[in-house]
Amino acid sequence: MVILWLASPRGASHFCRSFRWENYVAELSGLKRGRARIRLAAAATAVALLVTGTAAGAASAADRPTPAPAANAVSTPSSGGSAFGIQAEPGDAPVNALYGVNSPGDVYGYPPNGSGGLDSRIWSGDGWDIIKHATQVDNDADGNSDGFWQITGTGGVYYGGWGQQPFSIGSGWHIYNKMVSPGNLAGGVADDLIARDGSGALWIYLGYGNGKVNTRKKVGGGWQIYNQITGKGDLTGDGKADIVARDGSGTLWLYKGTGSHSAPFATRTRIGTGWNQFNALVSVGDIDIDGRTDLIARDTLGALYLYKGTGSAAAPFKPRVKIGTSGWNTYRLLF
Repeated sequence: MVILWLASPRGASHFCRSFRWENYVAELSGLKRGRARIRLAAAATAVALLVTGTAAGAASAADRPTPAPAANAVSTPSSGGSAFGIQAEPGDAPVNALYGVNSPGDVYGYPPNGSGGLDSRIWSGDGWDIIKHATQVDNDADGNSDGFWQITGTGGVYYGGWGQQPFSIGSGWHIYNKMVSPGNLAGGVADDLIARDGSGALWIYLGYGNGKVNTRKKVGGGWQIYNQITGKGDLTGDGKADIVARDGSGTLWLYKGTGSHSAPFATRTRIGTGWNQFNALVSVGDIDIDGRTDLIARDTLGALYLYKGTGSAAAPFKPRVKIGTSGWNTYRLLF
């Protein structure tokens, strides 16, 4: 057991955390997951650097008058077409843990368990009570997220690599009520970002691959009709990142990716009704490790369901499978 002393993200005090590496390596035992092992080692190094304060490029406390909270990655298998494959194959969906933030601001990660569900939760961080929106981001197209973008209640937007102190990449983002990173939307390597403002306009920010983003570009209007927007990877088998959106009547719509930064989504297609039984829809990629992007839905009773991806634009999801019986309403934010 390694004892870590971490500075509180809110700057109020210091606290001691008992960090058990067994939680991280248990999922890797006896499995050939070279890329996952590399990512685990990288996460370990990042946490060590955070503790000693020697992380490359880390800003001093004086440079961070209102620092955003950090989080540690939980280990996941490498992206691959077969269960717990060694490395990502072209066209395979990203493989990431699902993260939940509760009201006090604690973050927990749930990695895929290799049998179509999620493993037990692992503590990932705290201080996230100031965060309104968050989404994972893959900067190097290796099939696993490298960190996250987050928006604070005061409108600051930050990028944080796993296990590292987030740094500011902008301000004034309080105008947005939805933020999603579906993946690479415009033909580059790094994931891009979309955000919806209060008037219903949708904006795209192209990712540079280092957590920073380009100047925004408006890509549509009228998106205020949707109360849920999510996506992480390709749903239709054409190699382009897609999103789904749910309107007020409970109808679910598919927006296929085009690969164009000026018009990243094709005209919508209706793919289902009755989705108003859910109070949260989120995609983090491939949960059942079959190479296709999946969708997670939480109902009003707190149960969690998995909609496995098919790769078909006409019917992108299989019938739902319950993967969590109750208690998921404890999280005010899933990403």
